[in-house]
Amino acid sequence: MASGFFALLDDIGVLMDDVAVLSKVTTKKTAGILGDDLAVNAEKASGFMSSREIPVLWAITKGSFLNKLIILPIAFLLSAFLPAAVTIILILGGIYLAFEGAEKIVDYFIPHGSKTAAVNTAEELSEKEILEQEKSKIKSAILTDFILSVEIVIIALGVVLEQTLLLQIIVVSIVAIIATVGVYGIVALIVRMDDFGLKLVERSGGKGVLGGIGTVLVNALPYVIKSLSVIGTIALILVSGGIFAHNIDFFHHVFEAWPSILKEFTIGLIIGILAVLVFKFVLWVVGMVRG
Repeated sequence: MASGFFALLDDIGVLMDDVAVLSKVTTKKTAGILGDDLAVNAEKASGFMSSREIPVLWAITKGSFLNKLIILPIAFLLSAFLPAAVTIILILGGIYLAFEGAEKIVDYFIPHGSKTAAVNTAEELSEKEILEQEKSKIKSAILTDFILSVEIVIIALGVVLEQTLLLQIIVVSIVAIIATVGVYGIVALIVRMDDFGLKLVERSGGKGVLGGIGTVLVNALPYVIKSLSVIGTIALILVSGGIFAHNIDFFHHVFEAWPSILKEFTIGLIIGILAVLVFKFVLWVVGMVRG
């Protein structure tokens, strides 16, 4: 009886060693997409009133956890019984990410006339309208997180595909948890860095090293927030381009002499612009039919 118990402990120890090694390897493989996930979600979580930043971020984080709960079991089932569907889902998600990134670029160079009016009247919005805008941004952030989460889970699953089902479940689940807690923990630090800096200034009386650090944090936040939109847009296009390059044979061999980052950005941007043109054409057709 005792020997059986110690044998069980030994098996558990071996399993934990395997989990630790595979989790480390898998995290390295997904490090790039986690960086893109951070940039995209930091941009999505910014732009709210100071008092609403943490509640909004918590709402997005809960949505992210729910995304993982939906994605993980489906990914394991599809990987086992219908692996082709995983690639199709990834490509559809890549088109959406490319569209969202390219749309931001198109809107920057060809802004809608209504955007200026929206900025000028932002202060006139009622509390109900502000909350509606907030809900819309949260939904958009959760949808983007869902697509990025699919990419993270699939990449992690690919690393441990030859392992037992138990190891797959444990390792990929660990990576999914790290992706959510780590990314949104860092996002929370970014969006609240000015408050943290202000507290440092108050505690130090604006003097010494702490006062200097606090002042830098407070003054740097506006520039960080502005840069997040640019970084997030680039990240969306890079992630989408990576999906196409890794899952579609034609794109895998196109621009072979180019550096991978330039290749993936170009592919993502081209497909994104095409997706935007198709979307706008469909809207135009619908408008003509209704008109």
